[in-house]
Amino acid sequence: MNLLDLEVVKEAVAVLKKGGVIAFPTETSYGLGASAQEPAALEKIYQIKQRSKSKPLLVLISSHNQLDGLVDTIPECAIKLMDRFWPGPLTILFKARPGLHWALTGNTGKIGVRLSSHPLANEIVSRLGIPVTATSCNKSNRQAANSPEEVKASLGECMPDYICDGGQTPGGLPSTIVDATLPIPKIVRVGVVDPKDILAECGIEP
Repeated sequence: MNLLDLEVVKEAVAVLKKGGVIAFPTETSYGLGASAQEPAALEKIYQIKQRSKSKPLLVLISSHNQLDGLVDTIPECAIKLMDRFWPGPLTILFKARPGLHWALTGNTGKIGVRLSSHPLANEIVSRLGIPVTATSCNKSNRQAANSPEEVKASLGECMPDYICDGGQTPGGLPSTIVDATLPIPKIVRVGVVDPKDILAECGIEP
């Protein structure tokens, strides 16, 4: 990571620590980030995206140790998926730890977690030391932004407090989401990681 990127990381972390919201690059598209421990920032993301409160915000972690504060249990199949696909574009739904903010669970009792393979995203989460949301950076039901310029064009007047310039992201499919809380894991959203590979890793015939 070059010096310019480190300055971006430092500024992003400073904004998050103050309870702000950032836009930052991930391995798929730009995401809207808030500290998982800042309720006002979490709720601001819903305002920015014009998002239904029934839809939770997935979070990024920088190490498996951060799962302890987020999840109630870690199923065996989830361990296999983490070992195979993390860091990378696979979001895993776990049974949420009681007491989490509603924005992280959508009152479903579940929480979506990913360990990003994007160096800038991972460094931000690591330096903050707290999980960070990474919902796509766009108004709800619109195309995700893949550059700082697209972030500005997509969000209009309701902007995050800081936009990390991490260049262009790949775009295309979002992260794949798999529900690991069920007896048989279920693909909730088809994305970058092939569902067949996920099911095969869990020993399930597609």
